[in-house]
Amino acid sequence: MVQATGLLAMGCMSAAMILALRPRWPERWFDGLDKMYRLHKWLGIGGLALSIVHWLWAQGPKWAVGYGWLERPARGPRPPPGSGIEQALRGLRGTAEDIGEWAFYAAVLLILVALATRIPYRLFYKTHRWVALVYLVLVFHSVVLTDFAYWTTPLGVVLAVLLACGASAAVVVLLRRVGAGRQVRGTIAALTYYPELRVLEGEVSVPDGWPGHRAGQFAFVTSDEAEGAHPYTIASAWHPDERRLTFITKALGDHTSRLRDRLKVGHPVTVEGPYGCFTFDDDRRCQVWIGAGIGITPFIARMKQIAQDRPVPGQEIHLFHPTSDFSAEAIAKLTADAARAGVRLHVLHDARDGRLNGERIRAAVPAWREASLWFCGPVGFGAALRRDFAAQGLPPSRFHQELFAMR
Repeated sequence: MVQATGLLAMGCMSAAMILALRPRWPERWFDGLDKMYRLHKWLGIGGLALSIVHWLWAQGPKWAVGYGWLERPARGPRPPPGSGIEQALRGLRGTAEDIGEWAFYAAVLLILVALATRIPYRLFYKTHRWVALVYLVLVFHSVVLTDFAYWTTPLGVVLAVLLACGASAAVVVLLRRVGAGRQVRGTIAALTYYPELRVLEGEVSVPDGWPGHRAGQFAFVTSDEAEGAHPYTIASAWHPDERRLTFITKALGDHTSRLRDRLKVGHPVTVEGPYGCFTFDDDRRCQVWIGAGIGITPFIARMKQIAQDRPVPGQEIHLFHPTSDFSAEAIAKLTADAARAGVRLHVLHDARDGRLNGERIRAAVPAWREASLWFCGPVGFGAALRRDFAAQGLPPSRFHQELFAMR
């Protein structure tokens, strides 16, 4: 059980470390980087749980002997090592056990910090990178203490590949080179603030290197090296001649609340991306979009792209925008974008119109049974709509949701 739980824990941690690199090739498999980050999070939780069980199996018998619940078993001499490598690994067992135990304690603390969303992102960003260093210590612990006979079996081959790939990924993380090949330099070209919404709209000029993006994708933007990169949906279509990206942020936390005062036109930023598969790809003649609050951003980009490329003949699109805050200026812009794209806009101000739910959407869209639904907004609201439409017979594969939670 010590061997089994240890190998499973390292498998989870290795896969999580590889996903931390934001690799491009598996995005389509997982339906976007947002889903990959969800898997990364649960692999970390799974690795933590398995590590605790592993630690209990290793320490439990010692405690039982100390309390007199078990008698210490008599052990005969170990069989002689079959090779010099095995002999060398045996000589490192004591060191591997000691530093592995301390690495386990550090991993528990760091993963708990990552899961505690009340801890500011700035602190999370600084401490989460240390997980890579702890992982490298645990790789040494695993190589030394894994039963030597395993290494010549298929299990050993899989473990060796996972540890090698995970260790390489950890080095990239420690060197701060994650996503380096997809980063471009830019400067803030324009800023617009909507006080009623507590929303800041910024245009970033990216003169060179940006490969272009599709509506609905997002990018990591760094405006402060100490704060690190934050993900934002791109709220503009791509014009190769203009080479500008629009980002819309709402003051929802300590970082976004400071942006209005800290950012100025001409401020240098780094943009990494694009990422995501929330790109409105399907063959449905009717699409229903729900952009709740700041979740309206990918739909703004899509409307601008449709207006630029011309609407798809015969396609019917309904956009529902429920919001608790109201800005006449922002709604006027949204209405103009919808008109140019041929999108039927439904704005619902909570205080005036009440809450949006599945019944109201179905009443407004007679063809909803043949439609695909695209949702961006609070996770709980999206989950409730998914359950509601599934109960009415809509196939779950036609409900697309952006999971914009990177912790």
